[in-house]
Amino acid sequence: MKTFVLTILTPFGKYLDTSAEYIQVSSEDYTLGILPGHSPLISTLIISTMVVKLEDGKHNYAIGGGVVKVDGDKVTLLLDSIEREDEIDFDRAMSAKERAEERLKKLAEGEQIDEHRAKMALARAINRIKLK
Repeated sequence: MKTFVLTILTPFGKYLDTSAEYIQVSSEDYTLGILPGHSPLISTLIISTMVVKLEDGKHNYAIGGGVVKVDGDKVTLLLDSIEREDEIDFDRAMSAKERAEERLKKLAEGEQIDEHRAKMALARAINRIKLK
């Protein structure tokens, strides 16, 4: 099977640098499947599930949004966050969901909080919970 170079970077450094057969990511408007030989592309990504097919099988990840760049036989992902399905701590994700919901409840009660940040935290927690 043909492959391409897949590099995944986060604010904490390089997460993955390997050969991949396929990835599937989601933007605001579409789900994108990338195979070797894909046309050049740059797109933003949303908080979603990402699928990566490597030599050792298919892996699912929860991603926190970012950017994908396809250039020849190289695909680079710049992600806000990423966790492979087996790296997700379900209890921690549930706690994060509850905290975000509490912050949004305080907003509804008139307290000053960062609404966008609370909504993004809730979306990331729900994404991780669904994947796990």
